[in-house]
Amino acid sequence: MRSVDLSDAKLVSLYRNGDEAAFEELVRRHKAKIFTTIYLIVKDHYVAEDLLQETFIKVVDTIQGGRYNEEGKFLPWVVRVAHNLAIDHFRKSKRYPTIVLEDGSNVFNTIDFAEDSFESLQIKKETHAHLRKLIQTLPEPQKEVLIMRHYAKMSFQEIADATGVSINTALGRMRYALINLRKKMRKSNAAYDPNFYPR
Repeated sequence: MRSVDLSDAKLVSLYRNGDEAAFEELVRRHKAKIFTTIYLIVKDHYVAEDLLQETFIKVVDTIQGGRYNEEGKFLPWVVRVAHNLAIDHFRKSKRYPTIVLEDGSNVFNTIDFAEDSFESLQIKKETHAHLRKLIQTLPEPQKEVLIMRHYAKMSFQEIADATGVSINTALGRMRYALINLRKKMRKSNAAYDPNFYPR
């Protein structure tokens, strides 16, 4: 039987036993969907290519290391690996998010510096760094949606597709993320300029 006629599970089994062609068929079969999953998040062709390669390196390591146990669910597993790598890429990046609260106001709208002196730039940098730390303390599903929406500029439809949930679920997670973020910002109010935090 030709490799194109075999199931993913059979191809994984063959590859585990040293059949390189079996893995090539898995890559050929699913490369486009996995690339799209990554590209929807990073919105950069070259970054997506790099992360696609990284995804398959992880897949090889997992299968050859005997740690793969998602029999019959190869594609959902690889998509999850790719998705996590893409999200990690944003966590490590230095880009600052534009966080819009429930009432439509921008978290940073209240930061108004008369001039960009060294001191004011330092305060702004520290405020952004503080916000990033607060985002990291959110529950994982909320943090994920927030990062995808504000770092990656993804639509809620794209977020729903990438995370495998309904648009309503994605919107709900975003709403709770903003509510929790605002609570956390208010709690840490004492250490920062009170004008920074929306009322």
